[in-house]
Amino acid sequence: MSLFDAFRFDGKRVLVVGGATGMGAAAAELAVDAGAEVIVMDYADVTLDGVQAIKVNLADRESIDAALPELGGPVHAHLACAGVADGTPGLERINYVGHRYMIEQMLAAGTLSRGAAIGFISSAAGLGWESNLDKIKEVLAISDWDEGVAWCQDNGYADYFHTKQLICAYVASKAHEMIKQGIRINAICPGPTETPLAKANEEMWLGFGSDWRDEVGIDASTPLEQAYPLLFLCSDAAQAINGITLITDEGYMMAGLTNAYEPANGAAMFLMGRLT
Repeated sequence: MSLFDAFRFDGKRVLVVGGATGMGAAAAELAVDAGAEVIVMDYADVTLDGVQAIKVNLADRESIDAALPELGGPVHAHLACAGVADGTPGLERINYVGHRYMIEQMLAAGTLSRGAAIGFISSAAGLGWESNLDKIKEVLAISDWDEGVAWCQDNGYADYFHTKQLICAYVASKAHEMIKQGIRINAICPGPTETPLAKANEEMWLGFGSDWRDEVGIDASTPLEQAYPLLFLCSDAAQAINGITLITDEGYMMAGLTNAYEPANGAAMFLMGRLT
């Protein structure tokens, strides 16, 4: 035993929802390397060796209900990685309602219990959630699947930008309730990352901040570079961290917010909800 063992996952079961591709796949591979027993749930085919693969459609409540019994035991780290871009049918269910429903079902069944941790992948797009909190509180109070879907659709939150805000607000709002049960919940908010989803929306997603990256001499993140902080937040080494959305964008937002890189100021102020 060593102090560094707190960063490892030996003897733990890690569930990666949306672990077939992109950051989720990188997180699943990293968890295997860290000693975990890994279960990957996804609608797409899972190709990673050494994991249990379970088919699930987050847009379909019955699919989630059918997938959960296949877990076959406790989950010590739940990584909520699945997400889709605007134009995808059922986006509000895949990006928010489905994740929330699955977590709440696992909590009720005791699959997530004391000592467990939850880690979401949000986005820089979700950072301004505080300025919309009064509105968001309405859907945070809704536990019913159909009512949650209807609220998102009726209130203009059935898109990528707003569902990422819902994730950040959900994480922050659940920190108190979760820690009383011995469970932590956090999220990362990645900047541009070279995933299949980003490449499919390359002009907007990977073009964002490209001038800054060119100036400082770095590339967009790799999926593994985002998997590292995500898995860390669910490790025993992060016991003191709860309810946060960690910005993992290589410094772009802070450079813009402080005007250290002036061209990023407008985007940073907007995305962080600080325009007056």
